[in-house]
Parts: sequence; C-alpha cells; structure tokens
Amino acid sequence: MKRGLVAALILALAMTALAFKGALLAPPSVRAPTGGQFDTGRALGRLSRILGDERPHPVDSEANDAVRARLLAELRSLGLAPVVSDSIACGGLGPFRAVTCARVRNVRATINPGVRGTHLLIASHYDSTPAGPGAGDDGIGVAAALEIAALLKGRRLARPVTLLFTDGEEAGLLGARSFVEREPLAAEVGAVVNMEARGVTGPAIMFETSRPNAAAIAAFAGGTVRPVASSMTADAYALIPNATDVTVFAARPWTMLNFAIIGNESRYHSADDTIAGLDRRSVQHMGDQALAASLSLAQQTAGTVAGTTLYADLLGRTLVRLPLWIGLAALAALGVTFVLLAWRRRSGIGRALAAIGLSLVAAMVVTLLGAMVVGTIKGGVFWRAHPDLMASAVDVSAAAASAAILLWLKPAGTRPLRVAFWLIFLLIGGLIALRAPGGTIFFLAPPALAAAGIALQRFRYAERIGALLAWLLLVLTWTPILHLAEVLLDFRMAWAFAPVAAIILLPLLIELTPLLTDVCRRPALLVCAAAAAAAWAAIGIAPAYGPERKQQFRIEYVWDADSRKGQWTLIQDGGPLPALVAARTRPERRAWSPVAVPTADAPPVAIPAPSVEKLAERATPEGRRVTLRLRSGGAQSLFLRAEPNAALRTMMVDGRSTRFGAGAKEESYLFTCHGRSCDGLVFDVTIGVREPVDMVAVGIHNRLPPGAAWLVNARPGHAAPQYAPDRSMAHRKLRL
Repeated sequence: MKRGLVAALILALAMTALAFKGALLAPPSVRAPTGGQFDTGRALGRLSRILGDERPHPVDSEANDAVRARLLAELRSLGLAPVVSDSIACGGLGPFRAVTCARVRNVRATINPGVRGTHLLIASHYDSTPAGPGAGDDGIGVAAALEIAALLKGRRLARPVTLLFTDGEEAGLLGARSFVEREPLAAEVGAVVNMEARGVTGPAIMFETSRPNAAAIAAFAGGTVRPVASSMTADAYALIPNATDVTVFAARPWTMLNFAIIGNESRYHSADDTIAGLDRRSVQHMGDQALAASLSLAQQTAGTVAGTTLYADLLGRTLVRLPLWIGLAALAALGVTFVLLAWRRRSGIGRALAAIGLSLVAAMVVTLLGAMVVGTIKGGVFWRAHPDLMASAVDVSAAAASAAILLWLKPAGTRPLRVAFWLIFLLIGGLIALRAPGGTIFFLAPPALAAAGIALQRFRYAERIGALLAWLLLVLTWTPILHLAEVLLDFRMAWAFAPVAAIILLPLLIELTPLLTDVCRRPALLVCAAAAAAAWAAIGIAPAYGPERKQQFRIEYVWDADSRKGQWTLIQDGGPLPALVAARTRPERRAWSPVAVPTADAPPVAIPAPSVEKLAERATPEGRRVTLRLRSGGAQSLFLRAEPNAALRTMMVDGRSTRFGAGAKEESYLFTCHGRSCDGLVFDVTIGVREPVDMVAVGIHNRLPPGAAWLVNARPGHAAPQYAPDRSMAHRKLRL
C-alpha cells in the first residue's frame, strides 16, 4: 500500500504541474526599452490618443470618422504622408449564402517610398464592432504598427514599407477586399505582417502563414525572439471558419505572417475591450514579434526558400524547423519501428493496446459526463469565470479515467504498455497528418526518445530513462498546445481535450504501474472516482461569472412594423435568468431566426423599419435582375433575409458583382449593409426564380427605448452584452 501512496503522490505532483500549463505561455514582462526596441508605453500613448473617449467606432459611423482623423494626425506626427481611399466594398462570407457591404475608408502611409522593390505591408484594422471600443481588437495592431513605423523610419531597408489600416474588417473583411480589388498598390505588394486580437491578454501567437510556408517561416525564424508558433496551429486554424484580413490576402502570392493574442475572449467584442483591460505584456510581445518579422521581411526583396516547413516553438524560447517531407518520412519510420517492436513484444501487447485505447475513450466519457452533470445543474457557460478550474477538471478526469482502466485491466508489465502507447500515439499522428500535416512535428521527438531507450535496453534502466525523457519532452511540447486549444476553442467540447490530457499523462502512469501491484483494486478505483468527482464539484461550486469574465446578456427591443407590435428579447448564453425576467419571458422565435429566445411583450414604440424601392427589373438567363434602392430608416446597419428557396445568385453594388455562397440546403440568404451610406444605396440582385420572393428586412439601431429600464436594472452586475450592444430592431416583410 505504501508503494501505491508513492504512486499517487507522484501523479498528484504531475497534475499540479499540469494545472499551471498556461504559465508556459505567459508573455514576457514589459521592459524598459533601449535604442531601437519596441516601446510599449509609447505605443499605448498613441492608442489612447486615437481611441479618445473609447466609444465604439464601427465602419461608416461618426465615431469612426473621429478615430480615423486622430489616426491620420498620429501618422503625420511621425512625418508620414497618409492617404485615405474611399469606396463601397462588398464581399461574400466564404461558402455561406451571405453578402455584406459597407462604405470603407482605408488609411495607408509608406515609409521610404523612394526605395525600389515590392512593398512590405504592416496591416491592422482600425474599426471596431458596435459593442465596444476595440482596444484589443484591433487597437493593439494599430498601436504596434505606429510604433514599428517610428522604429523603421530612417533605417536602410531593401524594400518600401507601407502601413495599411483597413476599415470594415468587422463587417466582413471589407477594407481588405477594397484594397486588393481597387488599389493599384496591391499589385506592388510582396509581403504582409498582419496583427489581430481575439482577447486582451496572452502571448502574440504567429498563427497563420502564406502557403507554401517555407519563405514566411524563414523570415519569421530569422528575427523572432520568444516565438509562440507551430505548424499544427496554422493547419488547425485553416480548418475552422474564423477569418482575418489575411483570409482575403491569401489569394495573392504574398509572403505572409499573421499574429494575434487570444487570452480572455470574454472581453472580446464587448464594452470591456478597453485600454485599461489590455495586458501590457501582450502589447510588448506583439510589438516585439511584429517588429522582428517586419525587419526580417523589410531587409529582403523576395522569399528565397521554397516548399513547406514544419515548425514549433519550444517553450517560447526557440523555433524548431524541418522540411515537411522529412517529418512525414520520420513519422512513417517511427510507425514501422513500433509495429516491429509490438510484434517482438506481442505477448501481452493486445491487452496493453486495449488498455491504452480504453484509457483515451474513458477520459472522454468521464469528462463528457462531468460537464453534462454540472451543466444541467448550473446552466450556461458555467466555467466562464474560472477556465483554469475547468481545465483542471478535464485533466483530473483524464488522469482518473486512465488510472482506473490500468487498475481494472492490469496489463502485464510496463514493456508492452510502453510500446502500445507509442504505437497508438503514432497512429493518431498519422491520422492527423492526413488533414493537418503541420501537426506531424509534435509526433516525432518523444517516440524517438522512447525508441532509443528500448534500443539500449541491454543497459540497465536505459529503457525506463528513455521512457521518462520521452514523457518529459511530451509534457513540454504538448501542454502548451493543449492550453492554446482550450483558450481558443473554449470548453463547450471539453470532452475533446480529455484524450489529449490522457496522452500527456499516460506515459507517467505506465511508469508508475509497478508501484500499483500491491494496491487493492476496489479502493483504488473509488479513489479515482472520488478525484474526478471532486474536480467537477470544484467547478460546480465556483461562480460561473465574474467581473473579469461576464455572462453574455444582450437586451433587444423588436418592433414588427407590419403588425405594429413590440417585444423584448434576450440574447444570452443559457445561464440563469433573474427571477423577475424569468417570470415575464417565454421562449419564442424571431421573424428572421429559427432559434427561440426569451421573449416578453413590450409597449409599442414605433421604430422606422428599412424598406426597398424597386427601380427596374429585367429577365436574365439565370432568372431576373432587380434594381433596388435601400431606405435604412435611420438604422446603423440592416439586413435582408430570404428563404432558402429564393435562389439569390449575385449582388451588384457600385458596378462590382459578389456571388452568394452555395450554402447548405436549408440555409437562408442574407444581404447585410453597415453604416450611414446604406441609406439610398442602389444595388442589383440576381434572382434565380421567376416567381416573387419573400424577404424580411431588419434594421438595427444601437440603442434601447426608455421602457427597457426594468430589464437593464434586472441584468446582473456580472452580465453584459457581447458581440453586439443592447439594441432595437425593426422589421417588415417584403416581396420582390
């Protein structure tokens, strides 16, 4: 039993260390700058002047005009000659049946304009959402770009450097679209450093590159200090529907590096995205990384390296690189090696493989059950205030489930278990390589160390030493990736993180199995269950929301201009409603959405609803083309929604045509317009059917009528709007 207690103590220490995995990626402290270094205080001073009173400043708004004027003043104070381009821009949203438009004013200024060669763009966007001031998204990029400009001025550079501050990024990457489609300078660009944010803290992650990536990674590695980057992150990002301006730039043959901070997403697109809430360490790290990348790219005229590179940082201290083909060959060789080892140790290998496979499945199941139980009791995003506790619950569940499986099956010895683990590990690596080959780099060094230990097994303890070194390297390389995945993807699918935590912990558990030989199985299994239950109880007891991480809770007044009726609706994350609000609301669908939300009757407050004026119509081979003029009714933004059978094909605005995506079979069509210029906008829509098409026109006003006071007062102090502000919406039906 004493040996069992030793094993439990070692595992507890490992779990404690794993609980602090976020510390491995903490950005460095802000330092006092010396000559030529990024000055965080100076960058934030510029940002404070540009944002002024920190009002939201969405595209084509008076507040955005004021921010742009202050941005121009800052550029002129640096001795630059900024240029503003002005256009109506439209774009589709990938495969979705959506088109969005706005009037955008991009700002650009060139350093060393007399230098010959393709331009390096240092890009960021200066608009915000209507929900908040955007100090992180993307004030951090604007501030860093201005400070980098001050440091690059006067240097001898191999190419001109242009600062590009796009407008309308939040409305659908519209400034970037306008730049590549309309501005002649786009034909002279050779490289891009882009800066973004999806939060207010954490390191500046280099999460996206041009493809193939060898030239970009060579430039990044040539100057980076404290890198946080991996080819797995870049490939995973390509598989999710998120987008930045680089999504538009990607169609061009430019060498590109994209940086972002992603910590504390609860402040993202909210009123809490302020300068005061922005982590100064993150600003420092963003500036250091973007400055180093800019200097590296500005001192070369073109990418000189071809092909695809695997890369990963090691604890943010150095960047490890190798060609993709070498990584894939090494992965295959390791796979063959462990297949042969499994054959040599086939006595007990079947039971060992079952134990490892069942451990991964059990970790997933225990985590899923824990999240379901706590979610049923608490509701909403119950981990929002304490994501660290939620991560610990996942880790403890993985450890408890894996230990329970090993105790229950009691496979024969550590040797077959070691081989079985690395064989399954490499199989997972092969499957990941099929979709995200950049992940290959994380499946090479640890099993290579384990294989080396097995090869040297004639030396006493060599195999165990190799196994422990392989585990340590696995911890150092995989825990940062697990932490980044948890921060980026959140814990709505916490069960998906549990097998990763189990992979990190299983090699240690395997080495501890000899200490468990005299452990009574039933009490040990009860301890495992108790550990998992205690971890979920901790997150169950902890407050779900707090002042730093608030509940999503938006209030809307909805006016039906056809029936002349008003309603209150609440858009929130499923958390508990205040008693007064819960008593007066019922779930109900809105005219433009199939999702039921808490709804209450409201006194009639007439709000102008948008409308369209038909100017012309003619038959086309696709169906018919209708020319319309929008009337916004004073809305800050509006949208037209058509049913899936409407067969909308294209929107043409200002002589440029944008196609709707193919979409899913039951997906509605959506045309959105943002800003003051929507009123009176003339556009053509091509409809693929001859019969009339029904639409809903919805206008959005970023304010509430006075009668909303009871809801505003009832909203908890730890709740606030996110992604959009409290607002009024007026809708009416149209037929075209």
